Amino acid sequence: MQFKYLMPTEVYYGRESIDKNKNAMTKLGKKSLIVTGKSSSKRNGSLNHMISALESLNIEYIIFDDVEENPSLETIEKAASLGRDGNVDFVIGIGGGSPLDAAKAVAVFIKNPQINRDNIFTSGKLESIPVVAVPTTSGTGSEVTPYSIVTVHKEETKKNLGQVVFPAIAFLDSSYTDNIPYNITISTAIDAFTHLVESYLSSKSTIMSDFYAEGGFKLFKTCFKNLIEKELTEELREKVMLASMLGGIAIAQSGTSLPHGMGYALTYYNKLPHGLANGVLIVEYLKSFKNKDKIIKMLNILGVEDLDQLKDIFDRLFQVDIKISDKQISEYAISFGKNKDKLESHPEEVSIEDIERIYRNSLK
Repeated sequence: MQFKYLMPTEVYYGRESIDKNKNAMTKLGKKSLIVTGKSSSKRNGSLNHMISALESLNIEYIIFDDVEENPSLETIEKAASLGRDGNVDFVIGIGGGSPLDAAKAVAVFIKNPQINRDNIFTSGKLESIPVVAVPTTSGTGSEVTPYSIVTVHKEETKKNLGQVVFPAIAFLDSSYTDNIPYNITISTAIDAFTHLVESYLSSKSTIMSDFYAEGGFKLFKTCFKNLIEKELTEELREKVMLASMLGGIAIAQSGTSLPHGMGYALTYYNKLPHGLANGVLIVEYLKSFKNKDKIIKMLNILGVEDLDQLKDIFDRLFQVDIKISDKQISEYAISFGKNKDKLESHPEEVSIEDIERIYRNSLK
């Protein structure tokens, strides 16, 4: 048995985790750049909690609160310029996957002033200044992954920045998710679930990534029932955030696979939320496997009889209604066929026709 395992993020999990563990940030420097969205971190209290912590530690801060959903390289450049001009020592990302991924990218751009939107993907391995992650949704697991997914408009897609940027510290407080609307709760939870699935079935999976994935499946066994019945209790919020973190640790070891790569087109061109873009494809993705041994084990952990029952759970949680022509499906499949990394993560041979079939059967 051989495997590589790396998880350098210092995680503080639990309600009031920022206030209780704020001293952990003193080792990162004396000035920070807070990267967040326009409003959610203000509404849920996370921004104020972080500001209070920084002020009590005499750490200066600058706020960049203009991160859009699916952050673009243009936005990354703007935030990095603000951070460089302010001579910040570290970056704090507060929000869902978009601000967290943006914060990681900004930390790379600040550390490497020669980097811009045109050369980032051809610049080789780069270092970053430290990052602190405060997730306020339960889905991406970005607080414990090295990935930064950005929107590249000139290529009309989303893609990984290509750098290894694990946050130095992550504060996970599920109270920030208490008032998230039901539809966003579902979309982000489905994103977390697909991370677990894709990691578990990846050709790059290891015994360590499988431990985390199976732990996440055990949590979703009860979470699915609560989500269907709209029992959005404090306990549920904590379980889904934990499952999201486990999914993040799992994909940090193995990466994601077909649904994530295929879902990028649905998000970019059809404006489908990221979690639903993955979720709508997942059952047909699972059906495409010739060897279903591991899928059967996953379903047993979930307490689900078969893939039809899993589809029924998804149908009760969300509906996707987008119009996509056969020509678009063909274009999406051909474009995805160029994503060698995602294809290599799939343990079986897959053709463009197979990809088209997954799209077509999922979206019919």
